[in-house]
Order: sequence, then structure tokens, then C-alpha cells
Amino acid sequence: MTSSSSSRTAVVTGASSGIGAATARALAADGYRVVCAARRHDRVRALADEIGGVAVACDITVDDDVAALAEVVGDRLSLLVNNAGGALGQEPMADADLDAWQRMYETNVIGTARVTKALLPALEVGEGTVVFLTSTAAESAYEGGGGYNAAKAGERMLAGALRLELSGHPVRVCEVSPGMVHTPEFSLTRFGGDQARADAVYDGVPDPLTAEDVAEVIAWVASRPAHVNVDRVVVRPRAQASNFKVFRTR
Repeated sequence: MTSSSSSRTAVVTGASSGIGAATARALAADGYRVVCAARRHDRVRALADEIGGVAVACDITVDDDVAALAEVVGDRLSLLVNNAGGALGQEPMADADLDAWQRMYETNVIGTARVTKALLPALEVGEGTVVFLTSTAAESAYEGGGGYNAAKAGERMLAGALRLELSGHPVRVCEVSPGMVHTPEFSLTRFGGDQARADAVYDGVPDPLTAEDVAEVIAWVASRPAHVNVDRVVVRPRAQASNFKVFRTR
């Protein structure tokens, strides 16, 4: 990076837990001033206090919240990590909760687009980088994944279109696509608080990815020289050969 550590600002959405919180810590360790944005202000405030960052209560589906985030960021931004999103349910399409599908689309796609649009002027000034955190759900369909597959594939298309639109501009557009990541909340949220179902996702899987593993990849992508654009990185645990082939010890 050409700018000094003290002048670099990063925004991480969905920073209250999991990959978002781990990414905020990794970026702070790399010298960024990190704006930690999430709906749960008590959690992001504690995180910001821990890493010397800034906490912003932000629901990315709300225009006023995103406008307030842009106000905090100001006119220059070095890095945006679009992490906020998530999965809801894993029913087959015949039994789909379409309200949950709509919420997934509103967060993973429309909300991500809302934040990116609001912060693009500051990214242009800062000659910055946008990292979209998608998922291997965008790589291929799997049973019960239709809603989440569609949402993450949609987010992937945001990254691809934006990269084309910004050709010749001083902004990089990158994508990190994780596979199985064992965090305390992702599967628990997906299954409506059913701890047994959440635990079964990882049962017998040796060494699924951790939030810190993914954060390290995001930080690496952001740390490449300014002329290097990492279009997409797919990162899975060794035990996961594909979305539907996972080695389990039991």
C-alpha cells in the first residue's frame, strides 16, 4: 500500500461477530483505523474499544443507517469489506419460506449494494479496495440451498459488474468466497436457534475453517500492491471437496 498506516481507514460491515469481528481485528493489526458497523451496537462498541476503532450502529437494509455510516467515514476510504449478510433456513423449494428468502436477498444483495454505492465516492478518493464476502454457495447449488445460493450468486454478480464499471478507476474489486466456516452464530441463525441442527453441520468434520482463517485471507487480498487485483479467492477446509462432498470422521 502506498499510503501510511495512520491514514488508512477500513469499513467492515457485520462486524459484531464471526468473520466480521475477526476481520476487524486483523485489519487493525495491519494498521488500519477500522470502522466497525453492525446492527448490534453494544457488540461493535466493545470491539471498537478493543482495537482502537470506531463503532457505528448500522442495519445495511436501512437507507438512513447507511447514510450515517458514510458520514462517519468521510471523504476518503481505503478498504470496504462487505461482510454483512447470512443464511436463513435450508428447506427444499417446495417448503421454502419466501419471506426468509426475501430477507436474505435484501441483506446479501440489496444491502451490500446500498453500502457500496454510498461509499464509492470515498473509495475513489482513497484509491481503495472493495472486498465482497460471498460464499461457496455461489459456486454451485445444493439441496435446500436455493434461497442462499441465489442471494450469494447475486452478490457475486455485484462484484463482477462493479469491476467492469470501474475499469480505469483507481478502485479494486475483489471477492472472497469461503466454504465451511465454524463460527458460533452462522448455522445457529440459519436454523432458527436450533443448536442440535447447527452442530450437526460440522459434526465429524476435521478442522473446518475458523473466522480467523477467512479474516487472514481478506487481509492478504487487501494487502496486495495497488496494481494487483485478486478477482476471486475460494477458500475451503481440506475436508470439504465441494458443497456436497465433505469428509467426516463419523
